[in-house]
Amino acid sequence: MHILFKQQLLDREKLIGTLLTLPAPELAEIAADAGFDWLFLDMEHGLLDSLAVQRIAQTVGDRCPCVVRVPSNEEVWIKKALDAGVAGLIFPHLNTRAEAERVVRLSLFPPEGERSISIARASRFGMKIEEYLVEANRNTTFIAQIEHIEAVRNIEEIIAVPGIDAVLVGPYDLSASLKKPGRVADADVLEAVAKVRKTCAERGVPAGIFAGDTAAAESALRAGFSFVCVATDITIFSRAAGQIVRDLKSC
Repeated sequence: MHILFKQQLLDREKLIGTLLTLPAPELAEIAADAGFDWLFLDMEHGLLDSLAVQRIAQTVGDRCPCVVRVPSNEEVWIKKALDAGVAGLIFPHLNTRAEAERVVRLSLFPPEGERSISIARASRFGMKIEEYLVEANRNTTFIAQIEHIEAVRNIEEIIAVPGIDAVLVGPYDLSASLKKPGRVADADVLEAVAKVRKTCAERGVPAGIFAGDTAAAESALRAGFSFVCVATDITIFSRAAGQIVRDLKSC
């Protein structure tokens, strides 16, 4: 599954995902059964810890690849997420080439990087460690999150780093970095997003974006983004719950 997801991403196939913030494997199972192409597991803003990430990955299995946004780009978080046996990582607030080079180095086993070896789920608790050490660098996906105007200015250098497979635009934090928090449809924000998309297209690098709803996701796909993360577990439930109440209250 990891190999397939990375290849689909690099081939710029249309991939639809959603963001999970709650430590509930059942929600991940529902999302996988619904047909999402990938799941964004959020350790940065969500309530997920390392155990929750592993439980979700175990529950979903090979049905749907899980990609983890680490809470910070520190070695310990990178190791813990990869040891859980997920398909890849999303690195938040990656703003410079040097930062991109560092996280790739921490994520890859030698000789390409400096990742340490452990007995964990990723290697089937050591039973397939030799295979994992050979395949992990090749099969794991690494995504740079572009969510600050500094990252937009440095986009060419960031995507030129070997090991960075794709970028994911975070429009809300990007808008905040432009002193326009939440105004994702503002002209300056849209211009910055367009620059990332255009630069990635010119360099043949897959570009994705977070979309708050299906309308925003459709717009992004039409604009040329090849993968999207649509809504979150919380917003999906809250919107559905609110709609039920509105429908019944109007009877």
